[in-house]
Amino acid sequence: MARVTVLGLGAMGAGMAANLQRAGLLHRVWNRGSERAEVFAKTNGVAAAVSVAEAVTDADVVISCVSADSDVLAVVDAAAPALKAGSLWLDCSTIAADSARKLAAYLSSLGVAFIDAPVSGGKEGAANGSLSIMCGGEHGDFDRAQPVFAAIGSRWQLMGAVGAGQATKAVNQIMAAGMNQAVTEAMAFAEAQGLPIAKVVDVVGAGAAGNWFVQHRGVTMVERVFEPGFRVALHHKDLKICEQMASDCAAPTVTIQRTLADYQQLMDNGRGDEDISALYRLKSSADNSD
Repeated sequence: MARVTVLGLGAMGAGMAANLQRAGLLHRVWNRGSERAEVFAKTNGVAAAVSVAEAVTDADVVISCVSADSDVLAVVDAAAPALKAGSLWLDCSTIAADSARKLAAYLSSLGVAFIDAPVSGGKEGAANGSLSIMCGGEHGDFDRAQPVFAAIGSRWQLMGAVGAGQATKAVNQIMAAGMNQAVTEAMAFAEAQGLPIAKVVDVVGAGAAGNWFVQHRGVTMVERVFEPGFRVALHHKDLKICEQMASDCAAPTVTIQRTLADYQQLMDNGRGDEDISALYRLKSSADNSD
């Protein structure tokens, strides 16, 4: 049975690691803030490594789930001396497709296979093992990763060569931006109309306009609860990646640009660590704080 190490225990990584432990696959965990790793280890009965190199020693599969391109590059560099030849690296972070291809080339030189495997489904999906996993890499490596994907996700698909997973995640992030814009505006309208919000979410969520975001964030945004979730600053980072990728292929960026501007306003007002549903603050006539 594969021994899996998870690097990064944020909102997504912690849920994924817990499901891997339940499946009997988790080997070690590491987090940049060691206290979080120690708490996770104690709660889940697994070893917490004090360094990236210690974490990946003897691992058959390494999963990285960190915030940005530079973070992934840093953990790969730190892991390189201790990586086992023939092992497999799955990067579940959201980074640029070009960065994924550079990582794949670097790891290949060390005898390590690579799949870019960004995920979607929010912290709820990470916790209950129902993530959607978008993969780029070789068919053989994708097949090797099946037990890992089965532990953390409900759907996983090989989209093409390395980088295709990140390109697909960019599609997801642009769609998420559009849904955030539409749902926050619609909920602000519903509130202004004096409608019972829970009932609105229930009936609209069951119809043609139903989507994950309205079902999971529709009520909480109107209640001014913006606990992550998915932080504004992280989605802003992702959309900057999408902006560059769209520019490279002359694709439209209307939703990207609008949402980047709105997120920048929220971040300027100290809201960058709130859930992306905080976009509601800019649309609700009852909330003038932003």
